[in-house]
Amino acid sequence: MECSDTTLTSSSLSHSPPRQSLVMSPCAACKILRRRCVEKCVLAPYFPPNDPLKFTTAHRVFGASNIIKFLQELPEYQRADAVSTMVYEANARLRDPVYGCAGAICHLQKQVNELEEQLAKAKAEILNMHCQQTNLMALIWMEMAQSSPMSSSEQSLDNIINFQDENNLEYLWEQPLWT
Repeated sequence: MECSDTTLTSSSLSHSPPRQSLVMSPCAACKILRRRCVEKCVLAPYFPPNDPLKFTTAHRVFGASNIIKFLQELPEYQRADAVSTMVYEANARLRDPVYGCAGAICHLQKQVNELEEQLAKAKAEILNMHCQQTNLMALIWMEMAQSSPMSSSEQSLDNIINFQDENNLEYLWEQPLWT
């Protein structure tokens, strides 16, 4: 964060305009490392002074020198993603020292597999219910065809099974199912 602050110097006591100097707050990394934050600090854009926990977490797992080396090797446009990844991985490693991110990924993969199994079971159940409904409709129509005389042209079994018209369904429910 940058703050502008006017400073009084011996030249400002004369009638010249006051000189402004910028007072920069050191980045969180430089504060924690207790060093002077230079103007071109490689860590400053990614570890703001108002979020010291971000650097502390990454520093515990990776170390400051490794973070600095890693960021210097990357092009500028990839550094922000690299820092967020390091912080995420450091948090995961602190939560689960043995497996870290791999443990979280394994847990999520297990959840995906379980949900895919549930989805496959639900689809199979829907298909089973649809087949039962189709069989029931065919049985009802065969029963109706045997109990009532049909027109001179016979209906094929395919026409009975493919029967899904709403008007005919209303007719079906108007007729008694059992006589």
